[in-house]
Amino acid sequence: MKPLIIDITLPVSGMSCAACAVSAESMLKAQNGVLSASVNYAAKSVKIAYQPDIVGIDELQHSLRSIGYDLVADTIDKLATFEKLEKSKLDLLRRKLIVALIFSTPVFVLSMIYHHPALWMQFLFLALSIPVIFYSGISFYTTSWNLALRKQTSMDTLVALGTGAAFLISLTNTVFPKLLTADGLSAHVYYESAVVIITLILLGRYFEDRSRTRASSAIKSLMSLQPETVTILKNGKEETIALKNVSPGDLLLVRPGNTIPVDGIIKEGNSWVEESMMSGEPLPVFKQVDDKVLAGTRNQQGALTVETLKTGNETVLSGIIKMVEEAQSSKPPIQKLVDRISSVFVPIVILIAIITFTAWYLVGPEPSLTYAIVAAISVLIIACPCALGLATPTALIVAIGKGAKSGILFRDAAGIESAGKTDV
Repeated sequence: MKPLIIDITLPVSGMSCAACAVSAESMLKAQNGVLSASVNYAAKSVKIAYQPDIVGIDELQHSLRSIGYDLVADTIDKLATFEKLEKSKLDLLRRKLIVALIFSTPVFVLSMIYHHPALWMQFLFLALSIPVIFYSGISFYTTSWNLALRKQTSMDTLVALGTGAAFLISLTNTVFPKLLTADGLSAHVYYESAVVIITLILLGRYFEDRSRTRASSAIKSLMSLQPETVTILKNGKEETIALKNVSPGDLLLVRPGNTIPVDGIIKEGNSWVEESMMSGEPLPVFKQVDDKVLAGTRNQQGALTVETLKTGNETVLSGIIKMVEEAQSSKPPIQKLVDRISSVFVPIVILIAIITFTAWYLVGPEPSLTYAIVAAISVLIIACPCALGLATPTALIVAIGKGAKSGILFRDAAGIESAGKTDV
């Protein structure tokens, strides 16, 4: 007997870089019973094929949560659940950014004025840096630690290593200033480097998340074609219920100007119905008794009584939404190349930072330790290639979304890349 295989696309929340997507993908692929997994960073989704008799959604959710990501279960309201989760994360990111700005600004300004701060000012910097490190930037360190336990890395690893090293060295030089000076080294502090780096990266991620949310609005606009409530006819009486409670065979009343909520057949009335979303035809189509109508189309004139044939995930509109989801989650050849680069990029950068530190410490000018620390931290922070993992998938999401709004559907992202090579 052929084993049962489920192939679905689910939202993934909590990813902040292309390497995060690679980590999430490798974690899912490592689960017994998962046949394939493809995580799209820009779409924040995963297309996964698995055997339900071996592994369940709960186990997949648990595996991703162990490294800081959330897999939204396959429910009717999964997009609404995902949007709510993403909104809460964006609100939390905004609060962390505000805290970071408030506390890092005086540290940065005073550090630019006083290049060799007195001991009391160093303790002031320490007090102002603690909220930034242990509240605003704590996710960098927890995510990096969880990934390190599984011998994985992400862009958070670079940030955690760079800012963590700057903060720990500054803390040592503040609390134990004679520890390094006893060996003839300069006891410099780098609080401003640690807090400003965290603040700037949080600022970048905040704007990035906002822009990505806007870029992936195609599915939201398609979902908005379905009303949340409908008018059902029972024993000749009208009753308003939630769309998710409608079943095949129910009679629904669709008034002029309302969107038809289900795939069905007209039992009473006639009207002009606007079907441009489904057919691409800009002119409305006349519908009468025994004609079929589709969810997402709009009734323009007369009242219609529609018998439900299909609802929920079985409608044509839901099929279109699923196709758009799968297309946005698929990867063209160029995106697969980007993912391969991202998977090895972080370890290479860490190696380069170690080489940089060693070179500056051994052959650099005095104070060599200070220069070595600054150079190594600079390599770790500057190397974050956010655009590398974001540019290609974001461009694909916008293209697929624009096409869906115009009635043009792509089966996968590779089709868009191939279309660009056609000679028309």
